[in-house]
Amino acid sequence: MNPILEPGAPAPPFSALSDEGDTWTLAALAGRRAVIYFYPRDNTPGCTEQACDLRDNLGQLKALGLIILGVSPDTLKSHAGFRHKHALNFPLLSDPEQAMAQAFGVWREKVNYGRTYLGIVRSTFVVDAEGVIERVYDNVRAKGHAARLLKDLGA
Repeated sequence: MNPILEPGAPAPPFSALSDEGDTWTLAALAGRRAVIYFYPRDNTPGCTEQACDLRDNLGQLKALGLIILGVSPDTLKSHAGFRHKHALNFPLLSDPEQAMAQAFGVWREKVNYGRTYLGIVRSTFVVDAEGVIERVYDNVRAKGHAARLLKDLGA
């Protein structure tokens, strides 16, 4: 398990398929700011609340020059259903081997009802146009996340 990345660190290179059939890479983001948010699982209450919150605020986030990418270990089929069901207006990347999650340091030990296991700790990274981590939000609360991003990023 890698430690979570810190602001000022270079974003790790990645390549992941989206539910739209596109391959997203760090290199493809060059020259653009991005919000890369990691969430545990499609169609769970917290993950749905967070995704819909970002969906509803996408116009304001885009006005700040941001691209939104959601990442979880779910399959492309699961992502496509989740995106369609909730009319999500940004790509969802599939990370079934947890390569991105491990590289960003969000694949960590978790405890739930006394059970310890490995999983994604809900986290968000703002990556600047040069591929450097600008901001890190670790162990994010799903509710109000978009408002916090907008406040912190100047909207």
